[in-house]
Amino acid sequence: MKIRFGYVANALGLWDASPSKSFTFTNYSKLSKQERWEKLLFITAQNLKHTKRILHYNIAHEIELYRFSSLLVPLATHPEVMWDFITPFKKDWQELGQLMEQYNIRPSFHPGQFTLFTSPKEHVTTSAVIDMEYHYKMLEAMNAHDKGIINIHIGGAYGDKEATLKRFHQNLKNLPSPIKKRMTLENDDKTYNVEETLQTCEKENIPMILDFHHHLANPSEQELSHYLPRIFQSWSHSGNIPKIHLSSPKSVQAFRSHADFVAIDFVLPFLKMAKELNQNFDIMIEAKQKNLAMHALVEEISSVRGVKRISASSVEW
Repeated sequence: MKIRFGYVANALGLWDASPSKSFTFTNYSKLSKQERWEKLLFITAQNLKHTKRILHYNIAHEIELYRFSSLLVPLATHPEVMWDFITPFKKDWQELGQLMEQYNIRPSFHPGQFTLFTSPKEHVTTSAVIDMEYHYKMLEAMNAHDKGIINIHIGGAYGDKEATLKRFHQNLKNLPSPIKKRMTLENDDKTYNVEETLQTCEKENIPMILDFHHHLANPSEQELSHYLPRIFQSWSHSGNIPKIHLSSPKSVQAFRSHADFVAIDFVLPFLKMAKELNQNFDIMIEAKQKNLAMHALVEEISSVRGVKRISASSVEW
């Protein structure tokens, strides 16, 4: 069983390397037409440059799993802006894609909590489609749309889970087929547990990302071992190996909040469970200390009896 590790967006330790520098619509509105355009170009150029620096960091540390920031492009989906962010940076997008291709880096995006297909309000679904299109355009621009994924949660329950899930399936028909093929669903920590998310994924033929921390905060009726083979199986048609999210609680009182690092005692039971299936998979670390937490966990897992470290950021068990 081979496990590769990755992290989210920011490489801590790189100076001034945020890929998520922003520009509010309020500030945008105060500028002249020319100033608006220049500001959009300037911030996007910064974010792409910093992303390139982060990818080089990943290459140096043999990290083959990386979640791009969803805030790479300011105001990309704002209804009064929605500008062409591909053409002015065509070369930059291509360079990012070439780096990922050359060094076998698996890309992903995770749109925010408002990108959902469960709302009874039509404009919310329309906005969700626009946001998914935005993320897909970035994957396309990097020529990564055949291996990248866009992960979301199912969304709210609106007081009636059964009716809401039916609405989810109906609303999802608005999403263009090529984008749906890159979509994954993740169980959440409050509303839709592993069983409900897995059933939804199986109905839509969408791969499921298991979040182990969320599962313990919002458990299903049966043990996780009952669902894990089906979760892995949901990836069989996708051309990608399964992907897992790992984090650990900040405290007993703040159980749903992510800690700075990942406690090995918290995640080791899952890893031992997965070992029984002998399935290769990837792990995205969702700790506050990002790449530093990832490195620390790889070190700790490497010291477990029977685990062999095969690169700076992957192990075999």
